[in-house]
Amino acid sequence: MNKHVWLMALSLPLAVPGPSLAQSPEDRGRTIAVEADRRASGYGDLRARLTMVLRNRHGEERVRQMRIRILEGMAGGDRTLLVFDRPRDLSGTALLTHANPGASDDQWLYLPALKRVKRIATSSQSGSFMGSEFAYEDIGSQEVGKYRYRFHGEDTLDQQACLVVERVPLDSSSGYSRQLVWFDREAYRVLQIEYYDPDGDRLKTLRLRGYQRYDQHWRPDEMEMVNSQTGKSTTIVWQEYEFDSGLSERDFDRSALHRAR
Repeated sequence: MNKHVWLMALSLPLAVPGPSLAQSPEDRGRTIAVEADRRASGYGDLRARLTMVLRNRHGEERVRQMRIRILEGMAGGDRTLLVFDRPRDLSGTALLTHANPGASDDQWLYLPALKRVKRIATSSQSGSFMGSEFAYEDIGSQEVGKYRYRFHGEDTLDQQACLVVERVPLDSSSGYSRQLVWFDREAYRVLQIEYYDPDGDRLKTLRLRGYQRYDQHWRPDEMEMVNSQTGKSTTIVWQEYEFDSGLSERDFDRSALHRAR
C-alpha cells in the first residue's frame, strides 16, 4: 500500500501506542512511518480538481488548473495521472506516474503540441515539475520501503502535538539528502516536511493545511511548498474529492496520456 505525500491521511480512528522507549530511534521512526502508511490505505481510487499557484520571490503569480486521478496499488505501486486544463498553452499536458516499491518511479510526460510522450529519466526526477517548487519525485510515491528512518523527537506545530521522523532516501538519484516529517500525534497525518539538499542545507518546506474528513479518509485542502533558497513558492488547492469512482488500470496505461484531454 504505497502512498504519496499528497495522500498521507487517517484511515480509521484506531488507537495506536506511542513509540516504545525500548525501540531504537531507527525502529521507532519506521514504526511511525508504517502506521501512517496503514492509516492512509484503503481509499481505492480518487479524483480531484487542483488549482496550482506559482509565486516568484517578488510575489508575482501564475495560476494553473489541473485534474488528478489516483489508483491505489495493491500488489504493485499507486498510479497517478495529472492533466492540465489551463492556461490554454498547457491544456492537455499530462504526467503519468507508476510507483515502484523500493525503486525509482516510472514517469511519462505528454506534450500535446508535439503529440509526443517523453519519459522522465530517473536522473531528472529531482527536477522541477512544470516550473513549480514540486519536483517530479515529490509527485511520485512516498512508500515506506524507499527510505531509511530515524525518530527525531517530539514537537508542537500549529498547536498540535507531533512526532518528527527523519527519513533518508535510499535512491541515490534523489535530489534530497534527507527529509524531516511532522506527523500529528492524534491521527498520524503529515503536517509538514522539510527537504534538505545534497549538501545538507534546507532546500524547501511543505505545509499541509485544512484537513477535512471524507467518510473515513482525511485530506488536506491546501499544500504549500516554499523554497528556502530562492524565495519562490507553489500552493496547490484541492477541491471536489471523489472516491471509489471505478477507475481501473486501463485509465493509467501510457495510452491514457493521449486520452487525457
